[in-house]
Amino acid sequence: MGNFSDNTVNQRFREIYSMLEERRLIKGKSDIAKQLGTYNHVINSILKGDRNITVDQLHKLFEIYDVDANYMFGFEGSAFKSSANFEEGIPTRSKNEWFFGGKPNISLVPNRAMAGYALAHQDETYLSDLPKFSIPNLEGDLLAFEISGDSMYPTITNGDIVVCEPLERGDPMRDNNVYVVVTDVVVAKRIQQIRGEGDSTAQLRLISDNSAVYKPYEVDLADIRQILKVKCRLTSYAIS
Repeated sequence: MGNFSDNTVNQRFREIYSMLEERRLIKGKSDIAKQLGTYNHVINSILKGDRNITVDQLHKLFEIYDVDANYMFGFEGSAFKSSANFEEGIPTRSKNEWFFGGKPNISLVPNRAMAGYALAHQDETYLSDLPKFSIPNLEGDLLAFEISGDSMYPTITNGDIVVCEPLERGDPMRDNNVYVVVTDVVVAKRIQQIRGEGDSTAQLRLISDNSAVYKPYEVDLADIRQILKVKCRLTSYAIS
């Protein structure tokens, strides 16, 4: 069998594989093999330099893990697109910018009301009773959640508020972006889509930025009641 270990794309794939493992975005060869539509032994052969990664596998690598194509083909720069860069935060605004007058368009779910929201997120009466506020240049019917804990530190700190746009079922999602996911509980996490039959999303892997303490875990798409895209965070801390 030929030696493909000097192939630039294969070399970069080995680097990407190591980065994904370090970030706990994959759990080994079988995990990434499933995502790329291949087998454990195929990934092992690519990593060992015994075969080339295919064009189809590359396309899935770019789409699912937000890998930068230029990097894969030997150019300098970030291995991941900006949306997948864990060192970059989500847009940040000061809590001093919010106001409760005028025509407020953002409904606030305080931390103490999170459990109630998970049960009543489609109840118009419940939603109408939530406090509402506005932020300059944030338009549309939005929801905001008060975050407690340090699982998303340093991107989101304890007491921050994340302002979100609800998604309709079937709306596209981008892996490694921050979403609020509602099941029996409400959490803010980075997500990674796990494909099932027919290449459709069957599960979401929920990933904490504070990965040294909090391990990723998976939830079935059928168990998710709502997904909201985080547009920005509001914080009381100094903004650099």
